[in-house]
Amino acid sequence: MAYIKCEELTLGYDGKAVTKHINFEVNKGDYLCIVGENGAGKSTLMKTLLGLQKPIEGEIVHGDGIKPYEIGYLPQQTVVQKDFPASVYEIVLSGNLAKCGFRPFYGKEEKKIAKENMKKMDIWDLRKKCYRNLSGGQQQRVLLARALCATTNILLLDEPVSGLDPKVTAEFYQLICDLNQSGVTIIMVSHDIYAATKYASHILHVGRKQLFFGKTSDYLGSEAYKLFGHGGDDDE
Repeated sequence: MAYIKCEELTLGYDGKAVTKHINFEVNKGDYLCIVGENGAGKSTLMKTLLGLQKPIEGEIVHGDGIKPYEIGYLPQQTVVQKDFPASVYEIVLSGNLAKCGFRPFYGKEEKKIAKENMKKMDIWDLRKKCYRNLSGGQQQRVLLARALCATTNILLLDEPVSGLDPKVTAEFYQLICDLNQSGVTIIMVSHDIYAATKYASHILHVGRKQLFFGKTSDYLGSEAYKLFGHGGDDDE
């Protein structure tokens, strides 16, 4: 059964629809990239998948025992978040919060998971550093390590390379690709159509309605790709 299956979703705020007729599924090992113009509802879809807001219409079915709180999430960073005065270790460890239940402290297992993910992201040597003093690329590695503490199955990434320089962007995309090849399912929102079609196995293109869902190879021959690639209005 699919990890996530969405059927006839209508998404928006206060009863006002942003996008309609969203139908897709994500299976184990997929790398799905969600593309579309600004205001097309991409981030709204991410929040809905996480259970942070409800769809106006339609249904989301989680399979294979996946719960919304067991999905790792790397959101877009705000200026305030970038200046957060906590250590790298504290931030990564907080990714285990849902596993603690009613315990008011982290146990040996949570600390072990945090350490493993910091080493995986090559930030173990930064564990005592203050998060606010790190470079943009280092901060994203910290947040990715935090997200990995929540899950070994599926990661949602919302514009993960926003504001990073080209070299760090390329390194981060490769990091995500390596995670996918190791068995982690990826759902990523991106404005970078080149990266989306280079790395993703599947593409979901949204506007005021769903414009495409399927394999990346099929997307490259679609009308949706032609419109998006040439700067057309995908909201028509």
